[in-house]
Order: sequence, then C-alpha cells, then structure tokens
Amino acid sequence: MLVPKRVKHRREFRGKMRGEAKGGKEVAFGEFGLQAQTSHWITNRQIEAARIAMTRYMKRNGQVWIKIFPHKSYTTKGIGVRQGSGKGAPAGWVAPVKRGKIMFEVGGVSEEVAREALRLASHKLPVKTKFVKRGEA
Repeated sequence: MLVPKRVKHRREFRGKMRGEAKGGKEVAFGEFGLQAQTSHWITNRQIEAARIAMTRYMKRNGQVWIKIFPHKSYTTKGIGVRQGSGKGAPAGWVAPVKRGKIMFEVGGVSEEVAREALRLASHKLPVKTKFVKRGEA
C-alpha cells in the first residue's frame, strides 16, 4: 500500500478540485495510459486494487507505471462523538486527481491486452476514465 514515509503536517485542508490537471496529461513512460475524465480523491487502497487487477490480467508481462501518489491525509471523527472539540484523527491517505491526469501507464504488451488491463483497473476507481495512446492525449 502506498503511504508517505514522513509528513510535516498530518492534518491538511480538503482543498479544491476545480479545473484540469496542470501536468501529467500525456503518456510519458509506457505506450498506453488511463486518463481521468472527472476529478476525485483516490485512496491508497483503490490504487493498490487497480494495480493488482492490471498485473494479474497481464500475467506479469510488460510494465506498469503508477503516476499518482496518495500524499494527502484525510481525517475522521469517531462514531458517536459530538460536534466540536477540534478536527478528527488522520484516517487514511488519498491522491487528489483532477480531470485530464494520466493515472496509470502500461508498456511492453499489445494494445488489446493493455486496453483490457486498464479497463479492469478503471472498475476499481471512483473516476470516469479514458484509454489513451502515446502522443494521442
């Protein structure tokens, strides 16, 4: 599971998810990619589930690049705790993904295999996605 090694401040603001991604909108490492069409927080568990789905289908052939990292912490208050008395404790890590961002890249396999592997991965994610080729996005 992806988690940061160290962080300076454990409790972050939620932030805004407006607009498109600033960078990472082109396929850089592999030949095919999975591009986000909507903005959302993606948890470290969702990233790991998508990675496992891809590598299982590809039968460990080819390469997979994960272009997002869950560096933002989110907090929750305990069940049955009344309002007030500060912010809750950190509960997990998320990667804020804006639309247009390439989240996963695949290389070293045929287009049919890559398309199916990325389709299976997209089912594990809370965003609408699009299959893109190198130099196309």
